[in-house]
Amino acid sequence: MMPKIVVTQPIHEEVLARLMQVGEVVMNPGPEPWSEAELHRHLKDADAMMAFMPDRVDQRTLLHAPRLKTIACALKGYDNFDLKACAQAGVSVSFVPDLLTEPTAELAIGLAIAAARHVLAGDVSVRKSYAGWRPQLYGMGLHGSIVAVVGLGAVGRAIVDRLCGFGCAQLLGVDPHGDDERLTMVSLGEALSQSDYVILAVPLLDVTRHLVNDTMLEGVRRGQILVNIGRGSVVDEAAVARALKDERLGAYAADVYEMEDWLLADRPRQIHPELLQHPSTVFTPHIGSAVKKVRLAIELRAAENLLVALNGNELLAHYEASHRAAHVAASHCSVQP
Repeated sequence: MMPKIVVTQPIHEEVLARLMQVGEVVMNPGPEPWSEAELHRHLKDADAMMAFMPDRVDQRTLLHAPRLKTIACALKGYDNFDLKACAQAGVSVSFVPDLLTEPTAELAIGLAIAAARHVLAGDVSVRKSYAGWRPQLYGMGLHGSIVAVVGLGAVGRAIVDRLCGFGCAQLLGVDPHGDDERLTMVSLGEALSQSDYVILAVPLLDVTRHLVNDTMLEGVRRGQILVNIGRGSVVDEAAVARALKDERLGAYAADVYEMEDWLLADRPRQIHPELLQHPSTVFTPHIGSAVKKVRLAIELRAAENLLVALNGNELLAHYEASHRAAHVAASHCSVQP
């Protein structure tokens, strides 16, 4: 019997066709996620699941998936997946840790520039009525500025790589376990008090939730541009709204939001309304990896992970039609027991 593979969001035709060669595929046509009841219905006899950012897997989900062997996540972070519950249920979970790094770092720079140079306000001005240059919307450039990167994992280092080409006056780094000769290592408090820009590239852990809060923002350098492309709950959005209102922060730009951290029972259910209304905010809808060729590569890697975990390399060899099977080994899969 062919395994049943549940795919919770639409995937590229190439990836879908390959999965259909080896299993019965049930795919959400998207883009809206299935309801919890719909997901449970599809998982009741599923052997494998390909998961995406809107998905949450906890003990309750697993109770409705008695045959499930593996979850292949087409994403980098594991915040919304209860790995302990999965391990207890004998379900392996895999991620794609490396492919999202470059596009996310690019977006971080784009958000920083958009916020500091009033790109959204300028766009509105031109569309409304443009009569030529006027002395308005003066902002701040990266050149000659002090920029801090908080979190020096793969994404943080990729952001630093790009910042090196902008002629910044100084680059600061915040990471108790990181080191980079291009950076001056400082504490978070020092970064907030000294920097023109602070870019957050931190994963969501117990110790990083609301890392940026009211207390930290009391000492922020006035007019600072704060950018979050890590995880939404790394910042207290209400505290950021207060700092913008008091004009301590010059602008806030984000691609991630507290409401998306599904496993946190006390998370907000919406983006803080004062942030949405503030003229000095720039938001994107979690598009850090939304580059066509990158999304295809992520789906292909997730499919490889799924098949290795589901039935081993023999099925993967069939899936790869022989020409790629030799290229794939266990090291390509970030599978956690």
